[in-house]
Amino acid sequence: MELTKIKGNTYYINAPTNIGVYVFKNKNCILIDTGINNSAAKKIDEVLIENGLHPKYIVNTHSHLDHCGGNIYFQNNYPGCLIYTSYMEKLFMENVELYPSMLCGSIPLKGLDRINKPFNVDFILEYGINKINDEKFHVISLKGHTGEQIGFITQEKVCFLGDSIFSSEIIDKYSLPYLYNIEDSIETLKSIKNIDADFFVLGHSDNIITKDEINSLVDKNLNNIENYINQILELLDQPLTKEDVLQNLVILNDLSMNFTEYHINLSAVSAFISYVYNKNLINSSIEDGKLYFFKKQ
Repeated sequence: MELTKIKGNTYYINAPTNIGVYVFKNKNCILIDTGINNSAAKKIDEVLIENGLHPKYIVNTHSHLDHCGGNIYFQNNYPGCLIYTSYMEKLFMENVELYPSMLCGSIPLKGLDRINKPFNVDFILEYGINKINDEKFHVISLKGHTGEQIGFITQEKVCFLGDSIFSSEIIDKYSLPYLYNIEDSIETLKSIKNIDADFFVLGHSDNIITKDEINSLVDKNLNNIENYINQILELLDQPLTKEDVLQNLVILNDLSMNFTEYHINLSAVSAFISYVYNKNLINSSIEDGKLYFFKKQ
């Protein structure tokens, strides 16, 4: 890992989850996301120490563990480090049982509740201009992947996009996108084309995306979503349960799954079914204790 300059005072650390770094004149800095756990955070911290930087603030784009799992490390090792995120993401970060409970529809299955210590949040960011350490930053809505994911734009017009958009490599390798709300995701992707920024940092990508490149990547993400909508509608020419739909998508798209990925993918399928159901494209019926969905004629 190393600290890479993007423009001006805006840097990033290329990691399994990319970490944004905004440096102030006194060498205090903002981290945008913190990685999945203490081990990842320690590696990030080693890069900061090498460059004489002191993490004073953390902005979490959203509440998924790979983006906020390092918060506790930095709070423990840098007393007074302040955490910022959106209102809804704060709820999930401070009530860590909510996300695995959402995946299960009940108290989580053992193995899905990977963390039981909450991530305390100090401040809720508002949409528009926010001041941190007397400098201005622009916060935008990027909901869809989660309920209230945010984007963070520095004064150098570098935009940190979290998981609102996926890299070509991610789509090619894990084509079924985890999305909470398909309609919001589509609107967010369309809005990314209009963001006033010159550089874009994705949560998971080896490359910084330029303004000239972002539109084609948006289109690839939209096409991937549309592809799964069409696949599901075609499958629902016959009545299927959600589990049946997932099984067919796994076979058709050669998706691999472990115990956790099964629940994440089933949740993603649920989001797609909610989308087409709420658009009145499919109907449902209950037969022999099973809920079936099927395309309207």
